[in-house]
Amino acid sequence: MKSEEKKKAILLREQGGSIKEIARDLGVAVSSVSLWVRSIVLSSRQRQLLTKRGFSVDAIEKRRTARIGRTQRQRQELMDTASKMIKRLSQRELWLIGIALYWGEGGKTNHGAARISNSDPAVIQIMMRFFREICKVPDEKFNGHVHTFSHLNAEVAERYWSGITGISRNKFYKTYSKPSIASKGKKDSLPYGTFQIYVNNTKLFFTIMGWIERLKTFG
Repeated sequence: MKSEEKKKAILLREQGGSIKEIARDLGVAVSSVSLWVRSIVLSSRQRQLLTKRGFSVDAIEKRRTARIGRTQRQRQELMDTASKMIKRLSQRELWLIGIALYWGEGGKTNHGAARISNSDPAVIQIMMRFFREICKVPDEKFNGHVHTFSHLNAEVAERYWSGITGISRNKFYKTYSKPSIASKGKKDSLPYGTFQIYVNNTKLFFTIMGWIERLKTFG
């Protein structure tokens, strides 16, 4: 069915039809028509006719750009307004945030260590504050573990996460590198891999587990 609609769309476009008109006539989405006919170049005469009818390619692109700009501004305004609602982060709030993050992302099988892994540096920094300020973990008790990809530079990743956490690289476990489809030319979504904070402390692990169990009761 789609192949027939695509053929009709191409024919109509070659005849000088506008993308919106073609979509309306065929009863399909404008985005589908736009994709199907994107390789077709209109003649100067066809472009002039579309312009007279209000379908100028340049005008359409300007309207699209303006619409995207408005949407982005609206989203940013919402985010800015929401951001201003949080004035400061108290120690109690940091405590609850750390527990909640550990509940969702932390390790729960190795009873000898409290550990949490993430690719977002902001999450890692918040958890370092949680461990330092709430759990009173001294700097010498931290270890780190970088998980990255074989085609990326492990040393660069280690320096990056060391800067984010303040944990010396000599306190890192051996970096784990694994193959990735990104090495086949696709965009790297995790240029520094992920980082895992380790605190080898059984008492701390069970304390955090206790906090999580208490939070569960409020559900």
